[in-house]
Amino acid sequence: MTGCGGGGDTAGEGSGDAPAFEVAKDVALTGSPTFDKIKSSGAIRIGVKEDQPGLGYLDAATGDRTGFDIEIARWMAASLGVAADKIEFKSIPSANRETALANGDVDLYVGTYSITDKRKKLVDFAGPYFVTGQGLLVAKSNTDITSEKDLAGKKVCSATGSTPIQNIKENFPEATPVEFDIYSKCVESLKNGDVDAVTTDQAILLGFASQDPEALKVVGEPFTTENYGIGLKLGDTALRTFLNKTLTDGGATWTKIFDSTLGLSGTKVTQPEVNQY
Repeated sequence: MTGCGGGGDTAGEGSGDAPAFEVAKDVALTGSPTFDKIKSSGAIRIGVKEDQPGLGYLDAATGDRTGFDIEIARWMAASLGVAADKIEFKSIPSANRETALANGDVDLYVGTYSITDKRKKLVDFAGPYFVTGQGLLVAKSNTDITSEKDLAGKKVCSATGSTPIQNIKENFPEATPVEFDIYSKCVESLKNGDVDAVTTDQAILLGFASQDPEALKVVGEPFTTENYGIGLKLGDTALRTFLNKTLTDGGATWTKIFDSTLGLSGTKVTQPEVNQY
């Protein structure tokens, strides 16, 4: 299993000064049905989010996709020999990710997809490529909620099928869970006063807060640990191993991606160690 770059094209037009990625030539990857399909078609379908500023965001006016996850996706595609113009991004809600991978609707999923033991029974993961934790977004004027300890009697919104909403249901029984298919609808409900807080990974919430700092703020510290992984079809060990090696060997590339996206917030983090399960 090798991936060789031989002066190929560059791929990736990301956020700000995001790096351009060398498209690998003559990639040899045996034993991966997903890669065989990608190589045959010359294209790759990647599931993403498009409503998460700084992570996975689609500008409706320009059609440009930007964010940390989008650049990770472009990097993985380039490592497999696929140029940027041969990537088909598909927006997949959280609740439909496992089905989309199992049915072959997408070849990879890169969109704040937390690695859990339950999900590992349904899909495989490469990574983690980022570590964050569940946080809280509230109205700028809110003084009642300063941490997860203040959620009793509050309406707390998150995405259907997400890890954060399950955590609220299981561990915060005095809170009232509210669900939508995408996080941006939760944020709109928060702005409208229909819910008291939005909860998901703090990295996502910081993106929303940075869009409207006069109306929104992130409070407290992360109260879980979330490991973001690249989702792929269950049993495709060859592809998972290949992507893990790309992540492990590409520390400099990872840092450039972070610095040009989430790192613009001033947050400093290091690349997490890959879990070769």
